This record gives sequence, structure tokens and C-alpha cells, in this order.
Amino acid sequence: MRVVVKVGTSTLTHATGRLNIRRTEALCKVLSDLKNAGHQIILVSSGAIAMGVGKLGLRGRPADMAGKQAAAAVGQCELMYTYDRLFSEYHHVSAQLLLTADDFRDPARRSHLESTLFRLLDEDALPVVNENDTVATEEISVGDNDTLAALVAVAARADLLVLLSDIDGLYTADPRRDSGARLIHEIDEITDEIRAMAGGSGSALGTGGMATKLRAAEIATAAGIDMVIAQGQQPMLLYDIAAGAPVGTRFRKRTGGGSE
Repeated sequence: MRVVVKVGTSTLTHATGRLNIRRTEALCKVLSDLKNAGHQIILVSSGAIAMGVGKLGLRGRPADMAGKQAAAAVGQCELMYTYDRLFSEYHHVSAQLLLTADDFRDPARRSHLESTLFRLLDEDALPVVNENDTVATEEISVGDNDTLAALVAVAARADLLVLLSDIDGLYTADPRRDSGARLIHEIDEITDEIRAMAGGSGSALGTGGMATKLRAAEIATAAGIDMVIAQGQQPMLLYDIAAGAPVGTRFRKRTGGGSE
């Protein structure tokens, strides 16, 4: 099975912006083991800007574009160094792909992207994808890594997309505010009622929220790909998700859908 796993900033880092070492090590161990079991894994990773914020000693995420790009330039180095070191411990080769929206919009660039992805997978490498935050502007940026992960899943003709987040899945209401909120385990169709359940943005260091995850689900399921939202604090859940167990919220692919 070909699986795209997206991990958010809140999963990879502490509130300080510094790397959450224990969780990142656990994530890489599980992904390596899933590869050992025969699955093809593509990792879409947030965290570059947040880690740059921490490494530069900034008080918070920069509000200006130049500040974000500078933080990303610093943080991406540390992020990729960490992945390369951890995956190497389990004898897996990682590869970095930094993308913008134009890599998906332009037919020639998309073709090159797909060829590179498939060749890396054929060579048994583990692609690590992030938006190219150091050069991306509003005109060429994807905007968030939930959407990026869905676009990568479609380009890679994946079987499954998993978004690891700071919440267990989609609830009927915000569980942090409503004690009666109920987790929805399976969604066959994204209706207006489902969209209304999506809240605002995520953590202070991240950019995502439930609304971006629903947009990702629409992209993935339309292409014939199941998508799961699950708790990123527990990387071991990926074993159950790969086995098809009811973890988090699973969005079922549309009938008749298929990857391009």
C-alpha cells in the first residue's frame, strides 16, 4: 500500500518551537517499520518555520513574509537533518522535495514531479515533502500542508492519506469547548453539515485547522483515496490505520473516483 502521511507542526514541536524529540523519534520508527512491512511511505512534514523560530530564538512566528521565509530557511535545514539521521538509524534513505503550487498547476512541472516521486519510490527511498516556504509567495504557495499532502497523494496515486493532528479527528463540535462533542468515525460524503463542524486555525505556530483538513479530504476522496485524521501524539496509531482499523475519522473515497 502506498501511504502519504502528513505531520503537523504541533506534533513535531513543543510550544517553544523546539523539536519534540521523543515524538519525532517515535514517528520515524513507526514509518520505518511500515516500510519494512512492504508499504511505500511518503512523508509530508510541516515544522520548518516553527523550528526556525525556535533556533533563531524569536518570540513567535513572524507575521511578515520575509520573516517567515527566513525562519523556514533555518528550520528546514534542521528538520531535514533530523529526518535523515533518524531514518538512517533504521537503514532507510530519505529524500527532500520542496514544492510550490506551480509544481502541480503546470503540466510539465507536474510531470517531472510525478516522475521523481515514482523513481524515488522505485529506489525504495522515503520522500519527505514540504512547501518551499523560502521562496513561496501568495501567488505560488499551496497555503497549508494539509492541502499539499492531498495534492501529493493524488500525484503519487496513493492508496491512503493520513493527516496526523493535535486532535483525534472530526467532532460534532469543538471538544475543547463542548464536553458533549462526539467523534465522527467515518464519513462517506462531505456535506454542508460536515463543513459547518470545521473550526478555525490550529496552533499558534502552525497554519492548519479542521477547515483545511476537510479541503484535503475533498481533494483526496474525489481522486479515489481514503483519508484519515488521527491524533499525532500517538504515532503508533499508524499501525492500526494501515490495517484498516477504526482510528480517528476516516473519509471514504467517492464511488467511481480514481487517481489521475
